[in-house]
Amino acid sequence: MTASRALSVFGHFWWDFIIGDTPEVAVGVAGLMIIGWLLARRLPAAAVVVLPLAVVLLLAASLYRGTRTA
Repeated sequence: MTASRALSVFGHFWWDFIIGDTPEVAVGVAGLMIIGWLLARRLPAAAVVVLPLAVVLLLAASLYRGTRTA
């Protein structure tokens, strides 16, 4: 296997692993990570409350989307 082929296979694996079937969830998780980092730096107590609620909402939206299209 050539180096470029190995790099291509490696990239495809990570794309499928992170993005998968729902790029919206990947973008949501990235957004939550950024929001969590900002909140933890400015208002740590707010991060403890806001982030779990945001994760639950993201999970609920993902489940709704998955069950609606199935």
